[in-house]
Amino acid sequence: MKLDFEYGHGLMSAELPDDTEVFIPGETVADPPCLPQDWDSLYNETLRSIREPMGMPALRELGAPGKKVVFIIPDIVKGGCQPTSHRKVAIRACLDELYSAGVRKEDILLLFSNGLHPRATEKEMRQILGEELFNEFFWTNQITSHDSEDPEHMVDLGTTERGDRVLMNKYVFDCDIPILIGHCQGNPYGGYSGGYKHCSTGITHWRSIASHHVPKVMHRADFTPVSGHSLMRTKFDEIGMHMEKCMGHPFFCCDAVLDTYSRQIAIYSGYGKVMQPESWKLANKRTYVPFAKEKYDIMVFGMPQNFHYGEGMGTNPIQMMQALSAQVIRHKRVMKENCVIICSSVCNGYFHDERWPYARELFEMFQHDHMNTLADMNRYGEYFATNQEYIRKYRFCNAFHPFHGFSMMSCGHIAEMNTSAIYIVGAEQPGIARSMGLKTRATFEEALEDAKRKYVGSNPHILALPKTFKVGAVHLCMADDDLSQV
Repeated sequence: MKLDFEYGHGLMSAELPDDTEVFIPGETVADPPCLPQDWDSLYNETLRSIREPMGMPALRELGAPGKKVVFIIPDIVKGGCQPTSHRKVAIRACLDELYSAGVRKEDILLLFSNGLHPRATEKEMRQILGEELFNEFFWTNQITSHDSEDPEHMVDLGTTERGDRVLMNKYVFDCDIPILIGHCQGNPYGGYSGGYKHCSTGITHWRSIASHHVPKVMHRADFTPVSGHSLMRTKFDEIGMHMEKCMGHPFFCCDAVLDTYSRQIAIYSGYGKVMQPESWKLANKRTYVPFAKEKYDIMVFGMPQNFHYGEGMGTNPIQMMQALSAQVIRHKRVMKENCVIICSSVCNGYFHDERWPYARELFEMFQHDHMNTLADMNRYGEYFATNQEYIRKYRFCNAFHPFHGFSMMSCGHIAEMNTSAIYIVGAEQPGIARSMGLKTRATFEEALEDAKRKYVGSNPHILALPKTFKVGAVHLCMADDDLSQV
């Protein structure tokens, strides 16, 4: 069969055996039905949810004249930017409830929870919020983006009982009503975005991130395959609850379970400790998909140049490794122990130095001084994380924070840990891929023949994943897996 896979800014074709199994999220197995996608229906359902929150009072009870409110809003990386996106609808519904309770507009701040991701640009703010919300708050300086390196707007909350550092955004800490607008959408890091993952990564500091986005947490057996019960997810919850304890009140959460195209399946609101596990019950039905009857020898997919972390993710070698590993974390349940990955990538040497200013230096260091696996680089984490030039680029040039690269490398090693070989096909600069421990071939067909000869035999069971990075991903499972404890 002939299939097309993502490649650069276009597609690359592959001729694969006719018995290849193909999985496309939302198509091969349908998502649970989404809510009607007209504005009024979504607004009314969101309003119903925030008026009947789980485990805490409604916004109308919390709000009053003089109360300070901060909306904590996910950045451009995930969640959709369509006119009826959850962010747009939920912020408006919450605002209407707050205004009706007497909260003044001047006491509201919209804060993008970018964490160590690039601080939001004005263009991204417009995309995420839409023109109406943007114009309502931007011109009065009531929209900003989290800056984890701004000492005046961070507060040190000590440690969790486990000993993990907790630093958080001071705007959020000081306000009366912190509102987390989240997405319960499949994520290789702890199962889902949203819930306590949102605050524990989005409004904190690299020293907090370093308690969980590191090899000693990410290379544990409970991290791969993805699970909502991993140590990483436990740490997210502990950090979020520690924030609440120090604030003296909980976050008001409003999470949407999203489908393949970032459409709302359901809305859940309230106290995160109560709301989060309830939202996962439905999200699990969409995200953990019982599909495979037999484990796969080979997994085939393609990598575009521009996807969720931005232009250059599919060509920057540090980011490429993370993207490869994310698929392993999601789909490990259906992979044989000696599984081979075959992935197209233009791999053209474009690092996008403005977005990842530290990545070229990381790449060069990886080639020297006994750096045999990506995990060996972890000892340089604090050195990079405190590099003032890279920090300035994060703060003022819309770059990733330098410690983010170490979370990418910690993740990136997982693909090597769980495969017998990884082939990159179509690389324009194949030496870059080879220097990361990857094998290179010109075409899918050449890679497949080599893998059959060396690793998987003449009749491999193949899984093809077109649209891997174009639509909301799932976590594939065996058809008979017990999914009660995912």
